[in-house]
Amino acid sequence: MSIGSVKVLGSGCEKCNALEKATKEALEELGMNVQIDHVTDFAKIAAYGVMTTPALVVDEKVISYGKVLNKQGVIDLLKKC
Repeated sequence: MSIGSVKVLGSGCEKCNALEKATKEALEELGMNVQIDHVTDFAKIAAYGVMTTPALVVDEKVISYGKVLNKQGVIDLLKKC
């Protein structure tokens, strides 16, 4: 499994920060040293076609939006990438 980039899309609200934290924990558990980019610019978020945040983007592909995933949920999605 090779992941080049991970982004959390959202305004920086509590839910967005929770998704970023769970994603960081998931990456650490999987032994992946990937920097998470937190995108708060609504124009950039909309460019991904996302209307409901938070959203998780891996290698420029939206893999989740509109829900706060826990660490295991993020791990499960990352394994499918």
